[in-house]
Amino acid sequence: IIDCSLDSVGAITEALGSRGAQLQSMRTDAGSGARLTYLAPTRALIGLRSLILTLTRGTGVMSTRLVGWERWRQLPPRTRNGVLTASQSGMAVAYGLQGVQERGQPFIGPGTQVYEGMIIGLNRRGGDIDVNAVKQKQKTNMRASTEDATVKLVPPREMSLEECLDFIEDDELVEVTPRGIRMRKRVLNAGERIKHRKRELAS
Repeated sequence: IIDCSLDSVGAITEALGSRGAQLQSMRTDAGSGARLTYLAPTRALIGLRSLILTLTRGTGVMSTRLVGWERWRQLPPRTRNGVLTASQSGMAVAYGLQGVQERGQPFIGPGTQVYEGMIIGLNRRGGDIDVNAVKQKQKTNMRASTEDATVKLVPPREMSLEECLDFIEDDELVEVTPRGIRMRKRVLNAGERIKHRKRELAS
């Protein structure tokens, strides 16, 4: 059950439809509010609460209850852009993260320990890209006539455990530690991932 404003109904209907939810009823009040009742598999609700808050600009309210059991059914396929994975292990630095930022949305900031195969950002396009987030700027003895421009980084996108579970694909995993939550590829080495993908396509 979702309570929201009328101007958010379209976006919510599209989001729930892509998750295989079925609209059971829709009621509007005297003002500009609406109550939508959906029937959806429990696994389709992972990450939905934060999405509803985003679509309604924080004004939407969602509540759920178990209504019974039914036969398992396939959910509609979901599309997502590729991810940016760390190509080397070490500590992420601002210079290396500038390359991550140029290719998509970063998930980490400077000073974060990364390892090969760790997901550190969302690609702007389809397909995964390996990025060196620990790359240091080369130092030379030559002095420039002007000072180097300061590296400006956008704040990284922070994701909760539920959002991470909703984000990952079949070839990805979520790691939960006392210090934080990370996402990674199931196969960490880039070369091994290519071989694994070829074997899957051949089978």
